[in-house]
Amino acid sequence: MFLAIDAGNSNVVFALFDKKTGKWTNHFRLETKTSKLISQLGKKVPVYFLEHNLTPDTIKQIGMSSVVPEINQILIDFCKNYFGLEPYLISPNSYSKLPIKTKRPQEMGTDLMCNGLAAWYKFKNACIVVDFGTALTFTILDDSGEIMGVNIVPGLRTAIKALFMNTSKLPDVDLKLPESAIGKNTVHAIQAGILYGYTGLVKGMLETIRKEAQLDFKVVATGGLSEILTSLEQEFDTIDKNLTLEGLRLMTLSNL
Repeated sequence: MFLAIDAGNSNVVFALFDKKTGKWTNHFRLETKTSKLISQLGKKVPVYFLEHNLTPDTIKQIGMSSVVPEINQILIDFCKNYFGLEPYLISPNSYSKLPIKTKRPQEMGTDLMCNGLAAWYKFKNACIVVDFGTALTFTILDDSGEIMGVNIVPGLRTAIKALFMNTSKLPDVDLKLPESAIGKNTVHAIQAGILYGYTGLVKGMLETIRKEAQLDFKVVATGGLSEILTSLEQEFDTIDKNLTLEGLRLMTLSNL
């Protein structure tokens, strides 16, 4: 099996790809915070493998994408000790062998490049990847596979936490799309403001990009929060929670 490790700002996601079935299985995540990650790796990963009747030697290759450089060596050392394998760490040097291109490899996050690569393999067409993560990102590729640019906005959970952390009376609330866009109480007001507000943001961003680029884009949504804004479903050609992981796998295989 292939093990993908996607280290983001909030979580480190682990997932296995079964080459026989061609499917992603066994997703689990740990907190990115360094103080917790070391103990979680040593305790939770072995327990997870045991509970799912997996052994370390079932892993034959490991690919790793990280936007948190300070935890890279922690993850690499764990892989060496537990799986007996060194993961392939994706970097800007990985991009030269890909069918997609970027003019600014040093500025392009590996997670965004993974998104773009997987979307290109899926559509072979101009496309926009909308990734609902800690940040809400729009990765835009033209019809030759070149990344035209990226737009970055604070993510849904980040926006709600910003209100909670920077105001004295507003509570932290669940990410749940309310039935009404008109807030009837404090919790409802925050949920309606953020979630319906972001619905308009995504629609407006896609419309503006299309008008400027004058291209017939395919649009794919990904990220852990991609299915919360149900009113956006018609804006997307597909929703693929495994898009980043698939791009990570494809990029690793392209470089090994």
